Amino acid sequence: MPAPTAEFWSWPPRYDEDYRPANHERYWFRVRETMPPDQRDALILSRLRAVMAYAYDRSAFYRRKWDEAGVHPSGIRSLGDFERVPPVTKEELRKEQAEHEPFGDYLCVPETEVRHVHGTSGTTGRPTAFGIGGSDWRAIANAHARVMWAMGVRPSDTVFVASFFSLYMGSWGALIGAERLGARVFPFGAGVSGQTRRTVNWLRQMRPSVFYSTPSYALHVAEVAAGEGVDPREFGVRLLFFSGEPGASIPAIRHRIEQAYGGRVFDSGSMAEVSPWMALGESTAGAGMLCWQDLVYTEVADPRTYARVPYGAEGTPLYTTLERTSQPMIRLLSNDLTRWEEGPSPCGRTYPILPRGIYGRLDDMFTVRGENIYPAAIDEVLCELADYGGEHRIVISRAEAMDSLTVQVEHSEKLAAAGSTVVDRWCRDTERRLRTVLGVGATVVPTPPGTFPRTEFKARRVVDDRDLLHRLRTEERR
Repeated sequence: MPAPTAEFWSWPPRYDEDYRPANHERYWFRVRETMPPDQRDALILSRLRAVMAYAYDRSAFYRRKWDEAGVHPSGIRSLGDFERVPPVTKEELRKEQAEHEPFGDYLCVPETEVRHVHGTSGTTGRPTAFGIGGSDWRAIANAHARVMWAMGVRPSDTVFVASFFSLYMGSWGALIGAERLGARVFPFGAGVSGQTRRTVNWLRQMRPSVFYSTPSYALHVAEVAAGEGVDPREFGVRLLFFSGEPGASIPAIRHRIEQAYGGRVFDSGSMAEVSPWMALGESTAGAGMLCWQDLVYTEVADPRTYARVPYGAEGTPLYTTLERTSQPMIRLLSNDLTRWEEGPSPCGRTYPILPRGIYGRLDDMFTVRGENIYPAAIDEVLCELADYGGEHRIVISRAEAMDSLTVQVEHSEKLAAAGSTVVDRWCRDTERRLRTVLGVGATVVPTPPGTFPRTEFKARRVVDDRDLLHRLRTEERR
């Protein structure tokens, strides 16, 4: 049957589960993906009003929040009006769930309609539970199939999913999207001791054409393969897509992965709370992540005023789900950092573009001697080094009045064999590169390869001991 057009973009969403484009077709829904932005914006405004009315009627949380702000769904007559809607924070979601267990007062369906429970790990506070209804689960699958299709995934592919199958939504979203697209799926997982070596063995045996994980884990798999005498290009992977952490949009990291595997890298991902998280996702054009606005309405906003910034400017994304009925997110604040540009993309899709993807988090930023520094900037410098050993740690400390920045960098076996003079010269050159990019000096400490543990999830590389030092000295004075 022909692809449904935006005119059939219904609320609540309904999809023809039997529909799939012909393999040669570039678009999943040609009309929706290529329509003039002004026409799409008018449809999005109508949907925003419907979603807000739905949430206002069913959620005490949204009704209370908007009443206090003097906002009502009926008063949203333009996308500019929508910027008056107060953002939702992760802290609010955790508080709501603590007071209204288990899913919070923003659950908009009866608990009996929740079919899947996922959530956050809780490593930085109370875990947040995602209650996902059956219809939402299918909407996520259909949305992810569309975005994966834009990357070039087809029913003839085998998709190897190499990330945790637990609370983490990334693995499940990749799985159900690939299933809906009609591809063969290998849900291999990650996280079990010794599993990475088995990953290498299975990749050699099955030769999947598509690989999904975090960027850090893909590099770890390539490193383990090399240690086993296996060239990752033997796996036959032609396409790798990622989420979970900045990296896949950083040119140096992308290049390392593409060189290792011989396949094309695609970045995707926003927040698990707003799944379909692939509503930020690249296409074969390679111009950056597209904001698939008819799935999740994305605003790149000033982090102080929460008003949209103009195209070409930097800000933090706010997300509004347009197809979720169980726990709709309406202007959820990400605290991520990105820059957006106006479409169309070279692939013909008319969505806004994030040319550098999501390249940092506002709460990951640290300040050293007056300079704001994002870990991703250090990652990019190091990944461009010929003798970078694959991992590093960023240590911020304060011995007296001044902050100091130290970067412990693993180097290659070849560099170590060249002797201490060559290693010292490599460190000084790296320090010069870092100063040029960061605007502040950093001390580079050479570290033997394999010093730091590899991760199968999100890499954590920053150690800020300034607060620890302050606490110790306070206790000492006491």
